[in-house]
Amino acid sequence: MEISVVIITHNESHIIGNTLQSLNGLTDDIVIVDSGSTDDTLNICRRFNARILQPGWNGYGANKNIGIDAARYNWILNLDADEALDEELKGSLNRLALANVNEVFEMKFKNFFMGKWIRHGEWGTDKHIRLFNRAMVKWNEAAVHEGLTLNPETVITLIKGSILHHTVHSLEEYEQKTVSYARLNARKYFEQGKNRPWLKQYFSPLFSFLHNYIIRLGFLDGKEGLLIAKTTARYTYLKYAFLNELTLKSNK
Repeated sequence: MEISVVIITHNESHIIGNTLQSLNGLTDDIVIVDSGSTDDTLNICRRFNARILQPGWNGYGANKNIGIDAARYNWILNLDADEALDEELKGSLNRLALANVNEVFEMKFKNFFMGKWIRHGEWGTDKHIRLFNRAMVKWNEAAVHEGLTLNPETVITLIKGSILHHTVHSLEEYEQKTVSYARLNARKYFEQGKNRPWLKQYFSPLFSFLHNYIIRLGFLDGKEGLLIAKTTARYTYLKYAFLNELTLKSNK
C-alpha cells in the first residue's frame, strides 16, 4: 500500500507504541517529526522502523509539512501521536484505490477521556480529513488549529472505521493543554489583527457550555461530559482573555 504516515511527536512514550502498533500491515513508511523528546519516544519509534526527523518546534502545521515533504509516497496519512486506527478503518484504508489525486478521505473519531469513550457533546461527532495526496493538499502553517489547504476540485469521502483518539490521560495534562492551546490561539488572533473581544470573552463561554452540555447532549456522558463542557467553556474564555492581555501590552 503506497501510503506514508506522518506523525509529529514530543514526549509521547506513554502512547506512541499503541499508535504505531495499529499501523502494522498498512505501510512501510512511517515518518516521525520530533520536536525534542526527552523520554523514550524515539527509541520506541525506532523499534517500529520509523524514520525520525528532528527539526525542532516550528508550529503544528509547519512540522507536519516537514514530514510530508520527507515522505516516500504521495498519499499521506497524518496522525497525532495519541491517535490509533481501529481494525475497520485499517481495512478500509487497505481497500482504497487512491486513483483520484483530488480526493481526500475523512475519518470519524472515537475520543477517549482517561479511558472512557465520550459519545456526546463536542467530542461525540468528531471527524477530520486525514488522508490526502501531497501534490494537491498540505497544511497551512498556523501555530495552532492548523487546517488543510483544499482546492475547488477537492472531493471529500468519508470512509468506514474510526481513529481512536486517547486525548486525555490525566486532569493535570488536560489543564495544561487547555491553557497552552488558549495562549497559542490568542497569539494567532493577535497576529491576525483581531480586536479586543469584550462581549465574546464573557458570552462565548456561556454559549459554548450550553451548546455542548445541553444541545449536543454532553450530560449523557456523566461527570466526564460535565467536565469537558466546563473546560471547553473555560478555554473559550481564556483565549479571549489572553488576547486582551496581548492587545493591552501592545498599546503601551
